[in-house]
Amino acid sequence: MSVREIVTIGDPVLREPAREIEGDELASAAVQELIDDMIETKRAADGAGIAAPQVGESLRIALAEVEGVNRRYPYKPPIPLTVIVNPVIEPIGAETVAINEGCLSVPGLRGEVPRHLRVRVRYRDREGAERELVASGMTAGTFQHEVDHLDGVLFCDRADPRSFSTWEQFERRHRDGFVRRMEALTERLTAEDGG
Repeated sequence: MSVREIVTIGDPVLREPAREIEGDELASAAVQELIDDMIETKRAADGAGIAAPQVGESLRIALAEVEGVNRRYPYKPPIPLTVIVNPVIEPIGAETVAINEGCLSVPGLRGEVPRHLRVRVRYRDREGAERELVASGMTAGTFQHEVDHLDGVLFCDRADPRSFSTWEQFERRHRDGFVRRMEALTERLTAEDGG
């Protein structure tokens, strides 16, 4: 396993729709090594997720993971390591929420992105098994962000340009309000889900 270079905005690979993994390709040593490297790269960069195009590979593979206290996103709820291959996202309901996002491939910039509040993600795991998960709130936003990468879309394409800020300005002026909004949203979702 190794940490790969993260490509940044302006690299054409970030704007290409990634190709699906076909047949036995997922089991190949090269693809399994790519997945291992993506995990190491995401962890080294303190990301909440990463997609294969972000390490220069135009394949429909992404992953999400938030463990313990994430330095970049300390307010995000935990996400167990989830590798998604050839994912398809389906909104559940029409409600959206504005999530302040950043991206490893767009260093230094953040912005408010309207995301579906609840989504269903259908995918294959790294062993090839068909899986499905339902996510809500910021976790739903994380999966939508990563699948956007597989379609050649960056968060700044979807964000209101008036909401753009540097990470420094977000921390100084916007973080507390955003965290309060997300905490209230999480409480609401927990109550609605009977938990």
